[in-house]
This record gives sequence, C-alpha cells and structure tokens, in this order.
Amino acid sequence: MKWLDAPGRYFRTRADTSIPRVRLQQQHIQNCQIVLDRRTMLSRLPAGGITAELGVDEGAFSEIILTEVKPETLHLVDVWDMGRYNDAKYQAVTEKFRGNIESGGIKIVRQYSTDAAAGFPDGHFQLVYIDTDHSYETTAEELKLWGPKISEHGIIAGHDYKMGNWKSANRYGVIEAVHEFCVNAGWELVYLTADPTESQSFAIRKIAR
Repeated sequence: MKWLDAPGRYFRTRADTSIPRVRLQQQHIQNCQIVLDRRTMLSRLPAGGITAELGVDEGAFSEIILTEVKPETLHLVDVWDMGRYNDAKYQAVTEKFRGNIESGGIKIVRQYSTDAAAGFPDGHFQLVYIDTDHSYETTAEELKLWGPKISEHGIIAGHDYKMGNWKSANRYGVIEAVHEFCVNAGWELVYLTADPTESQSFAIRKIAR
C-alpha cells in the first residue's frame, strides 16, 4: 500500500499488525458485567482505600473518583510536560485540589506512570485507573508495573478500551494489552462500560484461587 494514497489507513494498518493478539478464555470473562458508563462503574467498586489515577489532564475525572470511590488517599500521576498536557494544566490541578492536597487526601506525583510505580510498595492500592496514551506498549508496561501494586481484592480500571481514534489515524492498544495481561497474570474482566460517547472503560481483578 502506498501511504501517500491513503496515509491514515497506512499508519493504522502498520500499527495494527505490530500489536499481539491473545485470546481470552471463559475464566477471564465469566464474571464480567456491562454497565452504562464509567461513573456507574466506579460506583460499583469498593469504596475507600488508596487509589491512583494515571493520566490526570485537568482533573475532571479525578473529581468523579473522589465522589464515587471516596478514597482514603488519591494519588494523581501525570508528567504534564507535553503538548496539550502541559504545566498550565498541572498548575490548574494543584489549584483545583488545593484543599485536598493540604489535608493529605490528594498527593501529586509528577512523573511518567511507568516511572512512578517504583515509588509504591506491592499491594498498596485498592484501585488504579489508567488513562494515559492508550498505546499497546505503554498500557502493557503500566499493567506489568502496577499490577503487583494492587491489593489482593483490588481493581485495575482504565479508559479507552476501544480500537482507536480513526479520525486521527491513531490505533490504540488498550484492549490487546488488557487481554494479554489477564491471560498471563491470571486476572479477569469484571466490568465493561457501554457508552461510546465517553469511550469505553474496563475494570479487571485477580482471579480468585
């Protein structure tokens, strides 16, 4: 295919062929429920505990996490150093949550998500929510690094569980990374969201032994 004839299709196809496919088994989906949207999904997760949000942007979803999950501590992990995810947004987030930060309810971690995981002990989090660059490579690495940080009955959830943004010729890899992690690490899907207007989300947990 000549990329000059159809550049979007060319780059989507090239990205698509580089992403591995791993087939789920019945054990990975047998307890999965479909819910309306990610706010509903959060409302069904265990409340309290320690939570991390990877990829914060302006903190809009952070507010929903605070309302629905009511975490003991919410760690906001974002580097805020590129393009539209910049220092101005970091400043806006610190101002928005000034009271929570001062009380210790929110802690800002200004690092790449793949670097930040090393700063926490294993089994530390009740919930980690991933919403970073949506690529297979990054998502797979995040799951590998943050998976051990989850408590025995904790949850990893995340956004953009879909094929990609076709308008911008951007092929995501969240679906494949999640499925691969579930099969290799012994996790199962527990929630998927159904509202495409906000991009679908997922939630996974360790399979009970």
